[in-house]
Amino acid sequence: MNAMFTVLAEITAESAEEVVNRTMFNVGDGNGIWYLIGAALVFFMQAGFAMVETGMTRAKNAGNIIMKNLMDFCIGTVVFVLLGFGLMLGEDALCGLVGLPTLDILTKFTSFDRCAEFVFNLVFCATAATIVSGAMAERTKFISYCIYSGVISAVIYPIEAHWVWGGGWLANLGFVDFAGSAAIHMCGGVCALIGAAMVGPRIGKFGKDKKPRAILGHSMTLGALGVFILWFGWYGFNGAAADSVESLARIFLTTTIAPGVATCTTMIFTWLKNGKPDVSMCLNASLAGLVGVTASCADVDAVGSAVIGLVSGFLVVFGVWLLDYKLHIDDPVGAVGVHFCNGIWGTLAVGLFSTGTGQNVGVGGEPVKGLFYGGGWSQLGIQALGIAAICGWTAITISLTFLIIKKTIGLRVSRHEEIVGLDATEHGLPSSYADFIPSMQVETTASGRDKEVETLAQVEAKAEAKQGDVPVVHKKYTKTSDGSAISKVVIITKQEHIEALKNAMSAIGITGMTVTNVLGCGMQKGATEYYRGVPIETHLLPKIKMEIVVCKVPVEAVVETAKSVLYTGKIGDGKIFIYDVADVVKVRTGESGYDALQDNE
Repeated sequence: MNAMFTVLAEITAESAEEVVNRTMFNVGDGNGIWYLIGAALVFFMQAGFAMVETGMTRAKNAGNIIMKNLMDFCIGTVVFVLLGFGLMLGEDALCGLVGLPTLDILTKFTSFDRCAEFVFNLVFCATAATIVSGAMAERTKFISYCIYSGVISAVIYPIEAHWVWGGGWLANLGFVDFAGSAAIHMCGGVCALIGAAMVGPRIGKFGKDKKPRAILGHSMTLGALGVFILWFGWYGFNGAAADSVESLARIFLTTTIAPGVATCTTMIFTWLKNGKPDVSMCLNASLAGLVGVTASCADVDAVGSAVIGLVSGFLVVFGVWLLDYKLHIDDPVGAVGVHFCNGIWGTLAVGLFSTGTGQNVGVGGEPVKGLFYGGGWSQLGIQALGIAAICGWTAITISLTFLIIKKTIGLRVSRHEEIVGLDATEHGLPSSYADFIPSMQVETTASGRDKEVETLAQVEAKAEAKQGDVPVVHKKYTKTSDGSAISKVVIITKQEHIEALKNAMSAIGITGMTVTNVLGCGMQKGATEYYRGVPIETHLLPKIKMEIVVCKVPVEAVVETAKSVLYTGKIGDGKIFIYDVADVVKVRTGESGYDALQDNE
């Protein structure tokens, strides 16, 4: 009884903050329960990366991208168990260059601290690997992706992460990277940059003059969802290693301010530059601000995080411009601008804006102070050395990996596979989206047959090429079997005209018509727009296409009626096409010619 009262007295004497710190942040010698909660948030970031990459690429590759994001974590788990974890957090060897690999994880893994340490570092490892997927999307072989993703998780990331967090030589010098601007994001960004350069641009990305062409992502909604998921998970990404309530609150503050400022900066810049704020660039800017503050989140104040975000907002736009216009490297999702450029900036920011009141300490236990807070140049120099070392190691090892893959099994899919889409050719998915282009279905169907089944559009195109006339399936016919002349009128116009046009046609006796939603443009190529800072050369606008086959009703009446309804005198009123029809057959009765059209007129 006396012992119980003694324990209660001790608990009462503790402040609420001390109780929380002891129970949430310090279990045994480890980082506590919050460490595991943070790991779960970081794991959920895989869903965010998957959504961002899927939304900013084309629908025909959506399943392939989802599969890659799933497998880089699953493959990463296997190789991290067998090799990566030991290289990263094993007993230090070779003067801090590497940890000793061990399989103790499979037999002696029972303590809370060791289990938490493994799971936490695994989810960070998976983040470094998944960054590469987006930069090389839409043209990389799946088997090649599996191989280089495994190499990143097994060797490349664990060794440089050992230098930073495993008691390696950079940590001993006083290098600070609290949550991974360099060790994770810059590492992944280097791999993404080299991979995108070696695999080459997507078909149609650059013209003969080397100018970039916009290839639009199919869903900004998915991209935005991915960014919000990532931002949410980033509170665990940056905050999981916090050792107190006070430190966690500081991290949440800086992790909120930096991306907010970065996004506003990019929005204003693209608005002034292009005349309209760029959605995809602003989504990238949020991630850029998060990457930029990751290394220093526990050591900077609100002002410092705001400046970091400001620079990140400009850097992400610069990164996209540099790759598109100067280096001619195709990065569909902007991974290089987000992770590589801002990984470097975020790491340097530690040496500029650290206040000396944060969680990190430098050599000899001294507080980490940046140049602008009275710390001098030393910390900035150490940060620059760390950047050079991690970039050098990553660039050499990933280049060797890509070269070996390229010379053996190949890195890039064939031209046919890229055009059809990786969903169909790599995974046997006819389409990940129900409204996907039908031409892909024709290609995939033909691939399993000796003779391709031609569509009507293909037959008409051949006739047009041979005869130089309007598309007619059987040009040798001028009249139907009963001597009637039949014509087809195709009207293409704006969607808002559908009801007026339909009613006008009904008024002159036309009741049979086919209407479809289409995308198209005329000689003006649509309004000039920008996607990720690149002008969209041909902007396809939503239209409706009305098809009418007439015999009794004069073609002239249909044309004049359509003109009267559609005319405004402005660009975009539409066009009317007139075709000769060889014959018409009603399937139900077998009637042909004029008789087959009687229900329609």
